[in-house]
Amino acid sequence: MRNNDPVTSVTRQPEPPASPQLATSPAPGGAPSVPPRLIATDLDGTLLHDDQSVSPRTVAALAAAEEAGIEVFFVTGRPARWMGVVSDHVHGHGLAICGNGAAVVDLHGGPGAHRFVKVRELARENALETVRLVREAAPGTVYAVEQTYAFHQEPDYPRLHMEVPDTLAPAAELLAPDGAAAAQPILKILASHPTLDPDAFLTVARLAAGPRATITRSSPSALLEISGPEVSKASTLALCCAERGISHEEVVAFGDMPNDVEMLTWAGQSYAMGNAHPAAVAAATGRTAANNEDGVALVIERLLGERR
Repeated sequence: MRNNDPVTSVTRQPEPPASPQLATSPAPGGAPSVPPRLIATDLDGTLLHDDQSVSPRTVAALAAAEEAGIEVFFVTGRPARWMGVVSDHVHGHGLAICGNGAAVVDLHGGPGAHRFVKVRELARENALETVRLVREAAPGTVYAVEQTYAFHQEPDYPRLHMEVPDTLAPAAELLAPDGAAAAQPILKILASHPTLDPDAFLTVARLAAGPRATITRSSPSALLEISGPEVSKASTLALCCAERGISHEEVVAFGDMPNDVEMLTWAGQSYAMGNAHPAAVAAATGRTAANNEDGVALVIERLLGERR
């Protein structure tokens, strides 16, 4: 089992903010302030600096939140094997939502020893049909397949990750009932296009796939992430919160990209980063500083200050 960190597929360049105004409090007219019981934060472009580090200030803020009885969930598009970057900061519960909601993972064992607590897979027939329809709508699309403990890709899929795929084969062969991906659940399919604008590619793919899959993106390039129907960061976070008796009003969420939109909309308080995509800014109830300026820590510090 590999534990390589990603390279380009999850490294975002800051985008011009929709507004120069940053506010670590919810926007006027937003949700009423309810004492938070859970903090849900994206990683890349949000909690992590661009060099993939967690700053000392952010480490201290996360620890202080958990000391105050507020749970912290890392909610990311990353696969479980790329969670080593935060495995030292999971503290008490050690749970993370990975693959845009496709899996809930216990990180207590450390890098390479994670355990899947919940899996929301993409059905094989839906995967095959979505792959076909998106490629018909956007010729030139190439695919990779993420599973619980495996990663496969088509021969022409670009080198976006610091890892060697388990299998190189056309997607139709990988996803066949007797293909290389048959032994494990399919968590996510990655779709890459060499020339399309990322947001245009997202629109085309969503129209082509219809209700067969959830399609989003978190990369600055034309790289889409395809999950099962109704699977998103928000829907899996809602399941985890329901198990704990936590309402959405008691959740504070942070994010920066289109794959965070549902979570930012669902949470009672939510913050788009200073480097966020316009769709994330529109979905959030507030705005904070950029990831490289510890925007998540700024809000947590304010929230904890209000509890004193």
